[in-house]
Amino acid sequence: MSQPEKGPEGGPEGRAGGLAGAREGRRRGDLTSGPFPHGDWGEPAARLDELYRRVEGEALRTVEWYLTDRRGKRGAARALRLGSVLGAAAGLALPLLEAVGVAGVGPWGYPLLLGAVACLACDRWFGLTSGWMRDVATAQAVQRRLEALRYEWATESVREALGPTEGTAGEAAERCLGVLRRFSEDVTELVRAETADWMLEFRGGGTALLTQTTTAAAAGGGGGGREEGPPGGRVAVGRFPSQPPGARPTMPRQRPPEGPRL
Repeated sequence: MSQPEKGPEGGPEGRAGGLAGAREGRRRGDLTSGPFPHGDWGEPAARLDELYRRVEGEALRTVEWYLTDRRGKRGAARALRLGSVLGAAAGLALPLLEAVGVAGVGPWGYPLLLGAVACLACDRWFGLTSGWMRDVATAQAVQRRLEALRYEWATESVREALGPTEGTAGEAAERCLGVLRRFSEDVTELVRAETADWMLEFRGGGTALLTQTTTAAAAGGGGGGREEGPPGGRVAVGRFPSQPPGARPTMPRQRPPEGPRL
């Protein structure tokens, strides 16, 4: 089976198809797969070229989706972190100014410190910084896998162009389809892993904040053990359970010593 003289990655038509797929993804706004191309497989080279363009366009659309989603999260995360830094700095500086003689500014430090903590809590609650990092990591991973696909596809094209052809035309077509299928599965797995991380963070974000708040409240109220009831009514719980009054203590059974071996 003969491949096209120019691989889809080298011709302007392949790049135009990939960019069109990326623009289509921006219009839709969701990571949904497009329709699978059906055609006459009497010309396998043309069908494989069409499949390659579709796979490359889907990958470029995925990268563009994550990079677009990153922009909003990056701006909000930077704003909240800047607010936390400024609030903490001002909240610590105002009491110092009052100490050196500026009257009436010290009490304003507490609301500023509270605002700094609120900015960090919002960043963590909404997952802005972590989502920003996930978007960048996923986009880079898909881009690296796309570069690997391009070189694999170029290798298959060169192998068929230079010859001698290894195996039959059906085996060559199956090998090319295997390359495209593995790439699609890898990209899908990258997206699935990122979505799973987001779900875990979404479920555990509120629980983590609630746990931290409860722990801080317990530490502020005293870290001693809780005592219930009058002192005389407490029951000490040690390593061994206490015996009721008048009961004989029981000793654990011991194994009798063995005689000397002859």
